Amino acid sequence: MSIFEKALGRLDEIERHYDALCSDLAKPEVYDNPEALKKVLKEKAHIEEVVETYRRYKEVLRQLEDCRDLLDGDEELRALAREEKANLEKQKEELEGKLLVLITETDPLDKKDTFLEIRAGAGGEEAALFAADLFRAYVRYAQQKGFEVELVHASPTELGGFKEVIALIKGDNAYGTFKYEGGVHRVQRVPITEASGRIHTSTVTVAVLPEADEVEVVINEDDLRIDFFRASGAGGQHVNKTDSAVRITHIPTGIVVTCQDERSQHKNKAKAMKVLRARLFDLARQEAIQKEQDKRRAMVGTGERCERIRTYNFPQNRVSDHRIGLTLYKLDAIMEGEMDELFAAVRAAFSARALESSIAGDASSTSIASNT
Repeated sequence: MSIFEKALGRLDEIERHYDALCSDLAKPEVYDNPEALKKVLKEKAHIEEVVETYRRYKEVLRQLEDCRDLLDGDEELRALAREEKANLEKQKEELEGKLLVLITETDPLDKKDTFLEIRAGAGGEEAALFAADLFRAYVRYAQQKGFEVELVHASPTELGGFKEVIALIKGDNAYGTFKYEGGVHRVQRVPITEASGRIHTSTVTVAVLPEADEVEVVINEDDLRIDFFRASGAGGQHVNKTDSAVRITHIPTGIVVTCQDERSQHKNKAKAMKVLRARLFDLARQEAIQKEQDKRRAMVGTGERCERIRTYNFPQNRVSDHRIGLTLYKLDAIMEGEMDELFAAVRAAFSARALESSIAGDASSTSIASNT
């Protein structure tokens, strides 16, 4: 039985609860009680998208049954039915993925703005060039989704690559959108620096960190070492003219943050402190996750810090996500920011794993309860 088939019972239960809430809204006593009305409306709004999507899914199933009946008709009808069936099968798959995401408990951090950090790994200049290419692809995708992208720090190379680039992506559900991109990304292509035309393999690392509020991470000024220096690197009109660049070292953890994108020390320091706060927040989260992992001996659905999560093969126009076994032959489109299909597949897969873990936990709790 697939994880989606296991989830059907939960979906039926949510739909029944939705219908009951709609019935409550027709009762005069509910309207006479503002608190009760507020509660019903809130619960209804919370599950409305799930129910609407589930009902669209059931309608697609009904249409698929009609198509199967038409496949027994004459040749012309069979041709139309086969075409319609293929379209409906695609809709069915997409709706199943969306439903798995919708009924999986969401992370409250998903709504936050997020820092996206990309660093060149193995591969020298070619890794730096791909870091720049991947960054541009993410920026295009973020802008398509209506997010605002603010450059925080960049260390460019002479050929137009990035040794490191950090951006703050602002918008509703920014972290939830990008959180599964953290890890090692491998690229296979012929570098512009390669005269013989040989394919090289390089890597970049991506970190995705939710922005932390000051109340969430309190930083002791005595724990900081702050250095000011002249900005350096390719481009930038203020490079090597003023001591505007800032390097902040958090002494207890050894975390170092550098920012030189702004002209003023004050602005660079403020940006660097935001990045430091996000890294400290993420460090605390990772330690908590590790403790929980040690306790449970298993954890599903973080999607972060994975080794070699994805390969980008340019000669074959192929992208392979190794975590979920997905291969798409549309690398050219993905590098232009058309990442919806890729992101949706990853989200659905991790939601399915989280849901499976939840269902297994519910079954275990039921078993324990029945034995006591």
